[in-house]
Amino acid sequence: MRRAGAIAAAVLALAAAPGASGAVPVAGPSVVDDSGSTVRLAQAARRIVSLSPGITELLFAIGAGAQVVGVSAYSDFPAQARGLPQVSRAEGIDLERIAALAPDLIVAWGSGYSPALLDALRRLQVPVYVLEPRSLASIAETVERLGLLAGAPAAPDVAAAFRARLAALRHDHADRRPLVPVFYQVWSNPIMTLSGGHIASEVMRTCGARNVFEDLAPLVATVDVEAVIAARPQILLTAESAGIDRGALDGWKRYPQLPAVAAGRLVTLDADQLDRGSTRVLDATAQLCAIVEAVRTAAPR
Repeated sequence: MRRAGAIAAAVLALAAAPGASGAVPVAGPSVVDDSGSTVRLAQAARRIVSLSPGITELLFAIGAGAQVVGVSAYSDFPAQARGLPQVSRAEGIDLERIAALAPDLIVAWGSGYSPALLDALRRLQVPVYVLEPRSLASIAETVERLGLLAGAPAAPDVAAAFRARLAALRHDHADRRPLVPVFYQVWSNPIMTLSGGHIASEVMRTCGARNVFEDLAPLVATVDVEAVIAARPQILLTAESAGIDRGALDGWKRYPQLPAVAAGRLVTLDADQLDRGSTRVLDATAQLCAIVEAVRTAAPR
């Protein structure tokens, strides 16, 4: 009996040995990305290429900044990201430089790159996680998924804090009435705006405001001056890098019949917070909620 037990133990030890025939490998992290593809790693990523400023922010937020070896242009937050090698710019991706960095994970913004470029990244034989948050809730989910891929133990706490802050903002503002009508300007010539499917519209709803063009079908749509005037927004809103007012809304000052113009409510939020799909979107949300609440309070009863 002792010999049989010893033989069984030896067989188990041999099967568990690295490289042994028939050994069952230890499974690494596996998640489904926003394109519906499953991303599997042999182990937590140690060399990550980030292909959007927002992705870079998220990786640093969960404590995986030291694992980031390459970033896209304009990855400027936090400050530590500014010195990292840039592997993508407006004109395209530097595939050779990415390959030279020997990443074990690439994280790409889905709508930021064409399907052909995403396919080119996959041909590098490196797992590619495609990120495309379409809601505030999905940002917390992304935090958790990136945390699994990067082996970042802080990720669950970051996601929980994001959810708690979002819930508090909704509790304090979302059900307030009346809803404050807002026009969001993406571009001034031609006049372009966002529909209800964009995260910016969810930010407005969180604050008890209403995107006056939320019912438009395209995510980004062109409108005319007459349509904006007819919608009678109480706030004209845009976003610029660092929240600097560069005069994008100044053209509306010639239309004093707009309630927003008459009251001087031409608001510029920080595009880096609002548009990147990072946890900082709630900073922009809190700022907008305070503005919306001031408008509601000032409204005649």
